[in-house]
Amino acid sequence: MIAAIKFIDNAVKKTLTAFCAVLLLAMVAFTVYSVVMRYVFKAPPIWGDLLTVLSNIWLVFFALALTVRDKDHIALDLIYNWLPRKAAFFIQQFWTAVIFCLGIVMIVWGIEAVQTMGGKYWEMWYFTWEDGGIVFKPNYMPKKFAIAIVPISGFLVCVAAVASIVEDSLRLKAGTYRQAGDLDAFE
Repeated sequence: MIAAIKFIDNAVKKTLTAFCAVLLLAMVAFTVYSVVMRYVFKAPPIWGDLLTVLSNIWLVFFALALTVRDKDHIALDLIYNWLPRKAAFFIQQFWTAVIFCLGIVMIVWGIEAVQTMGGKYWEMWYFTWEDGGIVFKPNYMPKKFAIAIVPISGFLVCVAAVASIVEDSLRLKAGTYRQAGDLDAFE
């Protein structure tokens, strides 16, 4: 059972890392394309800046879940090192629980924001295949797609926080617990 959980945890981490890499690449590609089109060809795409911003937003929110799981978020490592190991453990778990609560807030209000968000991005058309060719349709992308990452990220943050708490608790019980600042990069 533990092996299956570790496998899933590792698969989620690799998937999120891959998404972050793709989004970073997309962000750079959209920016370079927009700049070249704007300054070299004097014909900037109307969608370039929007896709750059959307890629950035989604990248940051996916990376948030990764940092919670890897315990790379802002921590008081210096203070943890001065405290007895069990006291540091409980403080670290308290902050991870606070981050879990932040994930719940992101889920609840994120879903509400997605449901109530109006408007559409006029720059973002979609295309379809009609009459043997590609036809652009003026049915613009809803703005709620941009903020849909908030509840998704909230869920991922909650899962990461729970996994972190369980992992740390098992390590404390086994006598192998180390604080976040003590973790190896390639563990």
